[in-house]
Amino acid sequence: MQPAEDTRRDTGPHGPRGSLGRDGWPDSRGGAPGATEGVVCSADVLPPGVGGVTKALADLVAGIDAVLFDLDGVLVDTEPWWHDVRVAWAASHGQSWSVDDSHLCMGLNSRDWSEVMRERLGVAEAPIAIERTIVAALVARYASRPVPLVAGAPAAAARIASRVPVAIASSAHPAVIRAAIDAAGLASVFSTIVSSDDVPRGKPAPDVYLEAARRLGVAPARCLVIEDSRNGVLAGRAAGARVVLVPNASVPPGPGVAELADAVIERLSDLPLASPGVAA
Repeated sequence: MQPAEDTRRDTGPHGPRGSLGRDGWPDSRGGAPGATEGVVCSADVLPPGVGGVTKALADLVAGIDAVLFDLDGVLVDTEPWWHDVRVAWAASHGQSWSVDDSHLCMGLNSRDWSEVMRERLGVAEAPIAIERTIVAALVARYASRPVPLVAGAPAAAARIASRVPVAIASSAHPAVIRAAIDAAGLASVFSTIVSSDDVPRGKPAPDVYLEAARRLGVAPARCLVIEDSRNGVLAGRAAGARVVLVPNASVPPGPGVAELADAVIERLSDLPLASPGVAA
């Protein structure tokens, strides 16, 4: 499913971005406009009134015209739900499903993750049948259980949306995205929603972020991508956007992912655009 290794330099819209990795997308970060190498929110604190935001992070987001959000792991903490549903489906077919199997599905669109499930489990069901069953189970969970929110993230997203245009750019099925946004009380915040099912390729390809930027009418280079996974970070970078990683405690992004992002923050509210005291 992956292209052959390619070690060419990626010049892109921002100059060299490092070599291309085994999956065909950049695996060492380079500089987007205003990007600061290896930003971690721990030093260069701005004067009082800007909270704990670092100067480097403030420089990174300067000139941003839109913010593009991943969903699972960034706004709602539902990656474990996806895993649980897949485990149950596999068990119903006399098979087992591991955490490593779930990691293989992260960032893929519905066409691709359902095919991964079929291949890994060796079942006869068509991928579309697997997709429909898993999606229905996820939507049912959203309808019947309190949604596990990433602490403080919905409120921070609403503050960001009051200052710049925002969009959801998620690998989830459109029905799952809508159920999540409704359950999280974010329907009025996000009117622009793009699923990887709406575009030819899922993450780490840039398609979903390019489409979200297009719908907002903002150049990708003027967008900030908020992600929690390796495939998502690579997708944002491949789109030419600036990328901030917010690691999720339930499903950590894994080794080396922080180095791929333009910045790493502990929580979404650490972004200057999400700070209550920062003017729009």
